Amino acid sequence: MATQTPVFDPVRYKETTREQWQTAAEAWHRWMPAIQTWLGPSTELMLDLAEVGPGSRVLDVAAGAGEPAITAARRVGPSGSALATDISSNILEYAQSAAREQGVTNLTTQVMDGEHLELPDDTFDVVLSRVGLIYFPDQQRALTEIRRVLKPGGRVAAMVYSTAENNRFFSIPVGIIRRRAQLPPPAQGQPGPFSLGGSGVLEEAYRRAGFRKIVTQTVSAPVRLASAVECVQFERDSFGALHQMMSGLSETEQAETWTEIARELQQFEGPSGFEGPCEMIIGVGVT
Repeated sequence: MATQTPVFDPVRYKETTREQWQTAAEAWHRWMPAIQTWLGPSTELMLDLAEVGPGSRVLDVAAGAGEPAITAARRVGPSGSALATDISSNILEYAQSAAREQGVTNLTTQVMDGEHLELPDDTFDVVLSRVGLIYFPDQQRALTEIRRVLKPGGRVAAMVYSTAENNRFFSIPVGIIRRRAQLPPPAQGQPGPFSLGGSGVLEEAYRRAGFRKIVTQTVSAPVRLASAVECVQFERDSFGALHQMMSGLSETEQAETWTEIARELQQFEGPSGFEGPCEMIIGVGVT
């Protein structure tokens, strides 16, 4: 008898995602210096392309522990504002705390589902989503909501992983876990790290949602850490989806899986430490 592919349940997926980030919030905050080193330069480019400047009203969807919302808040200055939203209340508490610690007073946070923005029409100059849109079950709905809350001439700016081949720091662990847990590959249209990374995929998603003047730029963003072991620790601490994928394995099997991942990632170690291949696509569209 043929094995049936499990039916994707977007409601359950979203709830599981929320639970993951509730749990991983502290770790994501703790690793923020490393994350800033990793994604800081490409984030600055994203804000440049989105024309975030003094006086802008900015919305960050799936903001996590405060970035890029805090960086945007600094750019817009006292005459502007930034609103950080996420489905995880725990992670937004870290965002608010980080803003206070850094003296950023024009940032607010609100627990919110990116597919159902509880915000008025025509409110923001820029909407950002850094490595967030890829995990939405209904990416088109999210983009339609983003377009609704943007002012005429406003800009959406998203950062997404490109292809699995060009993000081997992440795709190698995912591939090993899928094989060991006997998981099928994600079906087309399902959320996941590489769901918007194919050639022209992000652009087409923007067009379908009604955006124009679409520009994309591909940037190298290598993950630089002391060693492959540290990269594995980062992923174990912060990437809740990997734990979800391994939930059907025993503790022994999970330990063996992490050992194999560390061994495979050692290929990216060199004299200067670990440098994991990572490539991002930054896409900007105008309402």
